[in-house]
Amino acid sequence: MAVKSKKIFLDEKDIPRQWYNIQADLPEPLDPPYNVQAGRPATAEDFSAIFPPEIIKQELSAERFIDIPDEVIDAYKIWRPSPLVRATNLEKFLDTPAKIYFKNEGVSPSGSHKSNSAIAQAYYNKKAGVKRLATETGAGQWGSALSMACQMFGLECVVYMVKVSYEQKPYRKSLMQVYGAQVFASPSNQTEVGRKVLAENPNSEGSLGIAISEAIEDVVTHKDAKYSLGSVLNHVAMHQTVIGLEAKKQLEIAGDYPDIVIACLGGGSNFSGTAFPFLYDKLSGKVKNLKAIAVEPSACPKLSKGVLAYDYGDSSGFTPALKMYTLGHTFMPGGIHAGGLRYHGASPLVSALVKHNLVDPVTVRQKEVFEAAVTFARTEGILPAPESAHAIRVAITEALKAKEEGKSKTILFNLSGHGHFDLSAYDNYLSGKMQDYDYPSELVCESLKHLPKTK
Repeated sequence: MAVKSKKIFLDEKDIPRQWYNIQADLPEPLDPPYNVQAGRPATAEDFSAIFPPEIIKQELSAERFIDIPDEVIDAYKIWRPSPLVRATNLEKFLDTPAKIYFKNEGVSPSGSHKSNSAIAQAYYNKKAGVKRLATETGAGQWGSALSMACQMFGLECVVYMVKVSYEQKPYRKSLMQVYGAQVFASPSNQTEVGRKVLAENPNSEGSLGIAISEAIEDVVTHKDAKYSLGSVLNHVAMHQTVIGLEAKKQLEIAGDYPDIVIACLGGGSNFSGTAFPFLYDKLSGKVKNLKAIAVEPSACPKLSKGVLAYDYGDSSGFTPALKMYTLGHTFMPGGIHAGGLRYHGASPLVSALVKHNLVDPVTVRQKEVFEAAVTFARTEGILPAPESAHAIRVAITEALKAKEEGKSKTILFNLSGHGHFDLSAYDNYLSGKMQDYDYPSELVCESLKHLPKTK
């Protein structure tokens, strides 16, 4: 019998014991990362300067399920399993026959889903004898998560935060500092990369690509240091699958299964974690009609407007090149409030699924995103992060479409984080001062000229 509870909880014993690795089930193997300087596919050795051995192993693995260490599960217990919530008030407001569920990842101490991978990465680095982790952050959710994880495992943490978000969201910086991290606005004067950008443009708002370059430079200039990435790469996407794996159990309790799975997409960790466990059912033939929607901002539409090509993950070309949908590593997006979605490329895993028409990219504009966010806050009482509100926007669209069609569809989206540090953005929207950012085709055309040459 279907359960009609507002919230569906699991016990701590129900926390997944393994991560799901979709590499095992792709229609064709991923194109390997590419070492542009050496003119060959990248090897595990090429990653050894910035990642510990176990992370490299996971990045390259094709095993379907990988065990989660007990120490990581113990840390997850602080907030996992996260609740699955039926958005009944939103359904009533929309007068839709659709059932809308959301996984509330904003209940984590750092305020978002990012802790799922941050804790795993901090654990593996500590185990490898690393003393210092450097990273980038856009809106600050990843930086907050890694700062917390480093404190838990006794690691020093340095965060390069994209300047536009550093200025828009000062309390994210404060939270990172509470957890013991050093935080620099990127581009910064701490690195050669940052100083070069500032020399060319003292008013640069920064980008995730620049911040990644600064973090990697930090790593190679400090002893016992490694780099930690919050999205894009395969191991990060895999760590996040605890979201979808829990959601499957919770929907089973509810006697339901989604017709549509929705999540926002910056680099891909949030979307991957939500959708991949359900796409496993589609890839294995268990379900046929599942629709997976990746929502991206009109200011940075790599899946919708980019090209599938090898490109660097950072703006300076320090990283091996990845086969992904990209707008070009020199692309500088507009200063939208969803700072976590301002990345030039998309996860190679998500890119491969888009290529095979297993994922549908959808683009939305900033004002309509915040309109949906306010509607959600006023109906469900939860203030969503601007990134998460992209998924809400499309969930509402799909629910209204179900109303027009007279069909009772089941919709699942990931509420990837809360918006308590984003109130200046809400002020901006409610006061009528918010602007939209369109697809800057001329900037993309220029940035695509700088794609690396591969054989």
